[in-house]
Amino acid sequence: MTFPATHSVFNQVPDLLPYDTSDDFSLLEGLAREGAQWAYDDLRELGDLAGSVEAQEWGRLANEHPPVLHTHDRYGNRIDEVEFHPHWHNLMSVAVAGGLHATPWQCDRSGAHVARAAKFYAWGQADAGHMCPISMTYAAVPALRHNSELAALYEPLLASTHYDFGLRVPTEKRGLIAGMSMTEKQGGSDVRANTTTAVPSSDGTFSIVGHKWFTSAPMSDMFLTLAQAPGGLSCFLLPRVLPDGSLNRIALQRLKDKLGNKSNASSEIEYQGATGWLVGEEGRGVPTIIEMVNMTRLDCVIGSAAGIRAGTMRAVHHARHREAFGAALVDQPLMRNVLSDLIIESEAATTVMMRLAGATDRAASGDTQEAELRRIALAVTKYWVCKRAPSHAAEALECLGGNGYVEESGMPRLYRESPLMSIWEGSGNVAALDSLRALAKQPDTVEAYFTEVGLAAGADSRLDDAIARVGKELADRSDIEYRARRVVESMALVLQGSLLVRHGDPAVADAFCASRLAEDWGGAFGTLPTGVDTAAVLARV
Repeated sequence: MTFPATHSVFNQVPDLLPYDTSDDFSLLEGLAREGAQWAYDDLRELGDLAGSVEAQEWGRLANEHPPVLHTHDRYGNRIDEVEFHPHWHNLMSVAVAGGLHATPWQCDRSGAHVARAAKFYAWGQADAGHMCPISMTYAAVPALRHNSELAALYEPLLASTHYDFGLRVPTEKRGLIAGMSMTEKQGGSDVRANTTTAVPSSDGTFSIVGHKWFTSAPMSDMFLTLAQAPGGLSCFLLPRVLPDGSLNRIALQRLKDKLGNKSNASSEIEYQGATGWLVGEEGRGVPTIIEMVNMTRLDCVIGSAAGIRAGTMRAVHHARHREAFGAALVDQPLMRNVLSDLIIESEAATTVMMRLAGATDRAASGDTQEAELRRIALAVTKYWVCKRAPSHAAEALECLGGNGYVEESGMPRLYRESPLMSIWEGSGNVAALDSLRALAKQPDTVEAYFTEVGLAAGADSRLDDAIARVGKELADRSDIEYRARRVVESMALVLQGSLLVRHGDPAVADAFCASRLAEDWGGAFGTLPTGVDTAAVLARV
C-alpha cells in the first residue's frame, strides 16, 4: 500500500560538518602575535580533526553514554573503577598526543604555552568534558614543583604524549594524568574550612582521612589535595596506586549527576587513611595549590571562548542557509545585528585568551611584569568571559529557533556546558573578589594593568573614556566589595577593548567600543547601535 506524500523537505540547513575549528581569524592572528607561529600546521591539523564527522561523533557518544562507577568486583572486592565509553579514550588519546596537557612545561621553545592554548581551544570544540583532566594535568606541574623530588619523578610522565589508561604503579606507566581534590561539603570555595586531616607517618608520608565533595576525573593517576596537617592546611600528592602496587585507600562513593559535562566523571571520594606525600611547606597548602588553580583558571577562559566560538559558528551557519519571511535570515537587519554581536563577543574572548596565554608563556620564562599582568588580567577575564558564555549560548541557540532546542542540533549540549566554567575554580563572586584581592595585596598588578590598556591610548576616544572611568572606580574604595562585579566587569571590558583596538579587525573593534564601552550598555545581544559595519563583522566567520 502506498501513501500520498504529505510534504516535500526544503529550506533545510545543510550540516555544518566537517569544518576546521582552527579556521578562526582571531585564533590564528593571536598565534602569530604571541610567538607560536611555529605551531600553525599542528593547530590546523588538530582543528580539522576536531570539526570532523568522526571526532564530533566521539564527543556526542561520550556524552550520550556517561561514565559508570564500579565500586566492587563480582566477588565483593573493592575496586573503585570508572568505566568510560570507548570514544572518551579516543578523545583523551588525541589530546595527550597533541600535548594539550603538561607537555609545555617540558618544552624549551618560546610560545609553547600559546601553542597549547590554541590547540586546547580548537580540540575542545569536539568535547568539553575530557578537557577537564587534560587541564588539571597541565596545571599540576607548577604546584608539584614545590617538591623537587616528586617533580623529578612524575613531571616527565605528566608531560608524556602517551595516554596510558588504567590503575597501575605510576612509575611503570608511559604517561600520567593528574587531578585536583579540594572541595568539601561544608566549605565549597572556602577551602580553609576543610576538615580532612593528615597525620605524619614514620616513613615521611602522611595518612589522609576525610571526605571530598567534588573531585573530577577520579580515574586520574594521582591527585593534589588539601588536608589539615599539624602545621596547618597543607598540600599533598596522593597516587591512586602506591609504589608497592597496592591500591591507595581512596574510595569512590558516587558519581555526580551533573547539568552538563556528562562525558567527564566527577565524584565524591573518601580518604580512608590514604597515603600522601607533602608538596610544599606544611601550613602553606593554599599558596601551593593556588599555583594549580591559576592554571586551570586560564583553561576556564579558553574553554568558555571555545564554547562561544562553537555557538557562533552554528548560529551564523544556520542563518546563512535558512530563509524566513522571504529572505535568508542572515540578510535580515535584526538578525544581522544579533549575529554580529555574537561574533564580536567571540572575537573579544579569543583575543584576550591568546593574550593571557602569551603572558603565561613569558611569565613561565621569568618575566615579572608579564606575571603581574597575568595575575590581574586572568582574574578579571575569568570572571567576565566565563560569565558571558551562558548568555551567549542561549542567544546562539535561539538563532536556530525550535531547531536549536532539540538535541540533534548540538546546541543543548553546548548550552548545558556553558555555565560550568563560571563555577569551576571559583564562581562569579569568588572571581570578582579575587580580582580585588590582587589589586589590594599586589599593587604592581594595578600598574601592569593600566600599562597594558594604556598601549591603546588615543586610538579610540570611547576606550580612553572607559579607561578613565575604571581609574575612578578603583580610586573609590568605599563599598568596593559591594561593587566588585561592576568594577571587575569594567576592567575586563576595557582590557578586551584595548586588545581589539590594537590587534583586532577595525569593524569588530569599532562595534565593541560602540556597544560594550558605552555607559548605557545593557549587555543584551542584538543591541548594537546603528552605524556598525555588520557586513565586515560577518565576513570574519
